[in-house]
Amino acid sequence: MPKTSSHPRHFIIVGVLVAIVTVLLDLLLESALPLPVKASLEAVTIDWLIGLHVWIISFLFALVVVFMLYSIVVFRKREGDDTDGEHMEGSTAIEIAWTVIPLILVVIFAFIGVSTLNEVTRQEPNEVVIKADARQWSWSFDYGNGVISDTLRLPLNQRVHILLHSEDVIHAFFVPEFRVKQDVMPGRDNFVDFTPTMTSEAYLATEGKQGKELKLRCAELCGLSHWKMMAPVQVVPKAEFMAWLHTEMAKVNPALTKQSSTAKTSN
Repeated sequence: MPKTSSHPRHFIIVGVLVAIVTVLLDLLLESALPLPVKASLEAVTIDWLIGLHVWIISFLFALVVVFMLYSIVVFRKREGDDTDGEHMEGSTAIEIAWTVIPLILVVIFAFIGVSTLNEVTRQEPNEVVIKADARQWSWSFDYGNGVISDTLRLPLNQRVHILLHSEDVIHAFFVPEFRVKQDVMPGRDNFVDFTPTMTSEAYLATEGKQGKELKLRCAELCGLSHWKMMAPVQVVPKAEFMAWLHTEMAKVNPALTKQSSTAKTSN
C-alpha cells in the first residue's frame, strides 16, 4: 500500500468504496423505510423526488464516512513508528471544488423541486371540486347541492380539487398513499389537487391482509384527540361516483334532480 496520501491508488480505492457504500445504504434505507403503496398520479412524481434525495443523502454520507474511516485505518500510526507525519499544504483547487460543486447541486435540486411542485399543484379546468371542512377532531365533505358526507368519496383517474377550510385551529390534509399534504388554516381557505389512480377495492386487495383501508389523516398536532382525527377515503370508478352523487342529490333536493332529468329529456 502506498505510504503517501496523495497516491492515485488511494483515491481509486476510496472511490470504489464510496460507490459500494452508496448503493448498499440506498437499498438499506429503501427496505427499512418503505413508502406506502402509490394510489395517485402525483405519488409517482413525489416518490421519484424522494428517491433522488435518498440517493444523494446516501452518497454524501458514504463520501464523508468512507474517507474518514479509510484515513483512520490506512494512515494510522503503527507501533514503533516515531517519524513525523506527512507534510500537507492547502489546495486551492479542492477548496474551489467543494464550494462550487455543492452550489451546483443546490441549484439543480432547487430547479427539480420547483418543477415538481408545479407539476403536482397544477390545476385543470375539468376538476371535481369538493370542500373539506376540518374541526376538532373530525372531517366533513361538501360535494355541492347540499350533499355532505363524513366519507371522502373520489372518482378514479379524475383530478380533484379539494377546498380546505378549518373551523377552529390549524389542521393538515394528508392521505399517505396520495403523497400530497396541505395545511388547513383558520381564516384562510387553502386547496390541494391530486388524481386518484387506485380504487379502494384494489387497495384492499393489496393491503387487506393487514385490514388496512385508505384514510385521510390530520398531519398537524391540533389538540387532545388529534390522534383519531381521520376519515375514510373511498375511490370508485367515475360512473359509480356520479351515480352516488346523483342519488344523494335526489335525497337532499328531489326538485333539483327532477329539473335536471327534464332538461336532459328535452335536449
